[in-house]
Amino acid sequence: MTRRWSKLFLARTAIPLLMAVPLAAWTHDANAQQDGDVAAGRKLAETWCSSCHVVGPSTVHGTSNGVPTFVAVAGMKATTAMSLRVFLQTPHAQMPDLHLSRNEIDDLATYILSLRRR
Repeated sequence: MTRRWSKLFLARTAIPLLMAVPLAAWTHDANAQQDGDVAAGRKLAETWCSSCHVVGPSTVHGTSNGVPTFVAVAGMKATTAMSLRVFLQTPHAQMPDLHLSRNEIDDLATYILSLRRR
């Protein structure tokens, strides 16, 4: 009787709990764009990015140097909070290595995603 009860316990309690842990982590990652501060991200963009990018929400057209506007970046299908974080942590030949902190990266990614047209 004890063995049957333990199988029933596993089937009804332990297994669903074990399945909930990865789901909770995935949900957190999906909502990770909310981790940053939009205002702080905009300030960072104006300070560090505006010499090459158009960072404001009102300008959609490209720049004379060929780099995309932040509105254009936000509008790309591949742009997610995770893809922005990876991009901002990886040095690129065309971009200066800004050495942003995790919080700054979160803020900048959140700001860029806030420009996405819904």
